[in-house]
Amino acid sequence: MEWLNALLAQNDIFNATTLAHYWSGFVTTVQLVFVSLLIGLIIAVPLGILRSSKNPWISRPIWLYVYIFRGTPLLIQLYMIYYGVTLINGIQESIFWPIFQDAFYPCLIAFVLNTAAYTAEIIRGAIATTPRGEIEAAKAYGMSRALMMRRIILPSAFRRALPAYANEVILMVHASSIASVVTIVDLTGAARDIYARFYAPFEAFIFVAGIYLCITFLLIYSFRKLENRLLAHLKPLS
Repeated sequence: MEWLNALLAQNDIFNATTLAHYWSGFVTTVQLVFVSLLIGLIIAVPLGILRSSKNPWISRPIWLYVYIFRGTPLLIQLYMIYYGVTLINGIQESIFWPIFQDAFYPCLIAFVLNTAAYTAEIIRGAIATTPRGEIEAAKAYGMSRALMMRRIILPSAFRRALPAYANEVILMVHASSIASVVTIVDLTGAARDIYARFYAPFEAFIFVAGIYLCITFLLIYSFRKLENRLLAHLKPLS
């Protein structure tokens, strides 16, 4: 470890300026991930419900959207939105240009559309696996389809979807590292800047990898506690 300490001291890679740069990248990463997951979940819930419809005119368009965004890389989707929008005639003279001019918002749109597609499919699967007995019991009480969905199906589906959604959240955190390819200084972008300044790739990227590990551990711990609380009724009695 002496060579590493000597190298760090020589490069002065963890001074106040670089740590502030890392912190700025961390804040950007958290903002991107949190906002995209929040908006994506809001979009995914109705899409998941409609995706489970037996009417093909309702479910097929949503299936196509989910298939496209799950079947293509997120990086390609980001490139299409960030670079492709500029090719639309008149976009630079429209009121939407200030949004697409800032790299943050095209990146946010790409993340939202991607996570909404994955989350909608998770919710659809959870709805499809609702125990038949719960539905029959709701019908026996005279519940309408909407009331049954609100009181029986969705609460039950959310509990079953939680482990899969936890994986989606973690994958979204990891996938957010591609934001740096469109000039956004997130955690990975900050590490790239530090590497370019000090020519210390191992120190810069290992430090950021450690931050991602800490975020992942915190998410796993939080979802585990939430699962234990929401799924406590499924545990065997001691």
